[in-house]
Amino acid sequence: MLLTQLLVILVAARICGAILRHFGQPPVIGEMAAGLLLGPIAFGAIAPDLHAALFPAASLPSLSSLATMGLMLFMFTLGAEMRAVEGTRTQVRAAATVGVLGITLPLLLGLALSPWLFPRFAPEGVDYWPFALFVAAAMSVTAFPVLARILKDRNLTRTRPGRLALGAAIIDDAFVWIFLALVLTLAGSRGPHGVATIAAGALALAAVAAFVLRPLYTALLRRDQLRSADGKPSRAMLVTILIGLVACAAFAEFIQLHAVFGAFVFGLALPRDDRLSARLAEAFEPVSMLLLMPVVFALAGLNTAPDAFVGAGFGAFVLILAVAVLGKMAGGTLGARLAGYDWRDSLSVGSLINARGLMELVVLKIGLDAGLIGPELFTLMFGVTLATTVMASPLLSLWRRGADATAPAEGRRDTPY
Repeated sequence: MLLTQLLVILVAARICGAILRHFGQPPVIGEMAAGLLLGPIAFGAIAPDLHAALFPAASLPSLSSLATMGLMLFMFTLGAEMRAVEGTRTQVRAAATVGVLGITLPLLLGLALSPWLFPRFAPEGVDYWPFALFVAAAMSVTAFPVLARILKDRNLTRTRPGRLALGAAIIDDAFVWIFLALVLTLAGSRGPHGVATIAAGALALAAVAAFVLRPLYTALLRRDQLRSADGKPSRAMLVTILIGLVACAAFAEFIQLHAVFGAFVFGLALPRDDRLSARLAEAFEPVSMLLLMPVVFALAGLNTAPDAFVGAGFGAFVLILAVAVLGKMAGGTLGARLAGYDWRDSLSVGSLINARGLMELVVLKIGLDAGLIGPELFTLMFGVTLATTVMASPLLSLWRRGADATAPAEGRRDTPY
């Protein structure tokens, strides 16, 4: 059954990705759309008996385990790739301005929207503030990997708005993950002692990663490279890295945070080495990106509610989408204008950081697993994720029309996400 499910998921992802690529969209949009189509909204509505036979409830735990592995590897590689914002002091200050405003405005609008969403969509037993803070965090996400792919495809990585958007996205997503960890700490705790215990565990994980694992793996990598003829990390080194990855993810689960937090922190702790980055991409990305991430999208689609967009649900979707777009577009555009960029570049930056992509879906899946949101709101925000990511390329074309976009692309590794 599992192999048949994988076959259907991969074929659907491939077909949808190929179709949307012709419309100028990155493959991840097609794969996300395939996940939504495989759920009860499309496949389940058209052929309910076949859908129930192919994806019975008893088989979902196996898919969930594969999806968790995919998310862990994705967040690990993302953490390993992240760099501090590069450039002059002025460029770093501009990225910080865009990042702060690109977070603050969506957070505030998400909190303002929460009193209306809470009685309609909050799962039973969830307190108001964990729900509201999670909605605010979800509104603030920027899809750093998708943004990098769009800029690379359009040869804009080295342009002023491209560099500004990338720098702001790094700041944005780093803050969102810290904020989300605090939200999960609050939601998973039982009173102030529970908060203190989870927070202490998170700080311990961060401290061990920074002061123990980073120097340890730096020394191990240096010794491994001395033994290697070409300087590339050996298979034994990759196994050692996998041990550290699984250990950090397991500890994150132990302290009641999601495993992806441990994987992300471990990725950040690895030494910055181009040969290591290339080796990790070669070893892990074919499995994580091409095999496991389509499972994540499919599982997300299977968790959607078939009637979420019916009646008042469609109105809620439009409202959430409007608030989401307003927060990121206005925050990014205003931040770039305050940093001295013209309107064309500022609107380009706002359009780019409005793309939520896979990062938003990861956040939503964490919230669903933690019980902070239910299937209805998950479905509506899944739709918002697709819509805001699809918007990015057309809006960028609109603002950049007539602009000189012939700057050489940065030599960053091509990633489908």
